[in-house]
Amino acid sequence: MYDTFCEGRPDFSFYLPLVMSAERVLDVGCGTGKLLRLAREAGHTGRLCGLDPAAAMLEVARQRTDIEWVLSDISQVGWNREFDLAVMTGHAFQVLIEDAEVRSSLTAIRAALAEDGRFVFETRNPLVRDWERWTLENAVEIVRDGTRVRMASQVDTPNAGDLISFTTTYTSPSWDGPRISRSTLRFLDLRSLSSMVLGAGLVI
Repeated sequence: MYDTFCEGRPDFSFYLPLVMSAERVLDVGCGTGKLLRLAREAGHTGRLCGLDPAAAMLEVARQRTDIEWVLSDISQVGWNREFDLAVMTGHAFQVLIEDAEVRSSLTAIRAALAEDGRFVFETRNPLVRDWERWTLENAVEIVRDGTRVRMASQVDTPNAGDLISFTTTYTSPSWDGPRISRSTLRFLDLRSLSSMVLGAGLVI
């Protein structure tokens, strides 16, 4: 279901050429591994490694056996100069909530990269206030295998500083009841983000 709702992600048109141009690629917070699977399908012949702490996501990813899948948190692995490119797509970076999490993850990513390696990631600009569009009125519907599923998000209030917590509810006429997911994302300001990136030894 996750891949179906994310079908046609516009950010992949940015990331995929970068992945295709690098010999050894690490996708941190890879989820179901869609980006790396697309790269392999497009003819990437080098090392592709997806890392995620969610076993259910990797269960889907592991349907493709010619890619390396690792169940872990980036700060818990010990890669040393093994990758030419590391990426964090979607909201993967914003799932890091505490300062210590951000710093340890960035430090581990820097250690995993070759001397001239690159780390490419995204995080939403808090000044744009994306979360204000996460409302029940902006629900999305898909049809998968003949089953109609509706996804609606609603932000919890009050918010805690740069942390935005929200609830996503999935409903379908074919189900006995709703399926609910609760998440928190961090919207770091530019100054704080830059300080943490530079502090990990990365160059902007």
